[in-house]
Amino acid sequence: VVRELGGGVSNRVLLVETSERRLVLKQSLDRLRVADEWRAERSRIFRERQGIADAGRWFPRGGVPQVLWSDDENFLFAMSAAPEGAETWKAQLLDGRIELGVAATVGVLLGLLVRHSWGDPEMERRYGDQTAFDQLRIDPYYRTVARRRPEVALEIQALVAESAARRVALVHGDWSPKNFLVHPGGVMVIDFEVIHYGDPSFDAAFCLNHFLLKCFRRPELAGRYLELARVFWTWLEGLLPRAALPWFERATVGQLGALLLARIDGKSPVEYLAGEPVKQAVRELGVWILKERPQTLETCYRRVEGS
Repeated sequence: VVRELGGGVSNRVLLVETSERRLVLKQSLDRLRVADEWRAERSRIFRERQGIADAGRWFPRGGVPQVLWSDDENFLFAMSAAPEGAETWKAQLLDGRIELGVAATVGVLLGLLVRHSWGDPEMERRYGDQTAFDQLRIDPYYRTVARRRPEVALEIQALVAESAARRVALVHGDWSPKNFLVHPGGVMVIDFEVIHYGDPSFDAAFCLNHFLLKCFRRPELAGRYLELARVFWTWLEGLLPRAALPWFERATVGQLGALLLARIDGKSPVEYLAGEPVKQAVRELGVWILKERPQTLETCYRRVEGS
């Protein structure tokens, strides 16, 4: 039995089930499935394959899929599937099923990725090319928002330059609830297609952004979503190298402001926020963060609680 798996715009992903095994086939696309014109190099699939292998050395067993075989000519590879019955964390969060243990695990996994690759010249050599990250994140998210929201264009341009100057550790580039497959035995991380060596505050903000967006979707659960954000951050921060501590939180705050706007006015708007008043509330928070650049995440959370 073969069926297409959803949740992505940049790849074709198929689940293959036989009487003996379950595996996933992933093939990169050169034109992404969104309304705006958005293209990317298909060769990013090779870096994703290597990223899975490298992360697997640092994550607990089952934390990433196992690469089974590759077909380079067709830009695809096969990997082991998550255990049957696994769900995306995104689906659980949208349903209001909030498990603090998952947030802790996701924070630990990101902390391990940062800690083990920090200042590693081999990782920088292997993943120093940021082309895919630029094509799939910086241009469609940050530069697009800078064009569409000129009132924060200067702040976003400064943020991009500031972040680009930091090349300190591996960055997954899509540390999103849709890429965490939750099952009774743990959490599996997938979708390493924009992995690169750079500024890991992007990953921290990328995950936190999803918690805040869900606060606007279900205000009655905002306190619980923010609790997830705090647990995630606590476990991540506990694993950061000491050299990251003076700047990491403030950098994350800046990225968070830009990402809030990106998921409303960028090329990949979040699909679960309906109605202009809700979207405008997210815009106002993003603009406020970029203009004020608060020192702490708690300041941002209090703003959400008061909205």
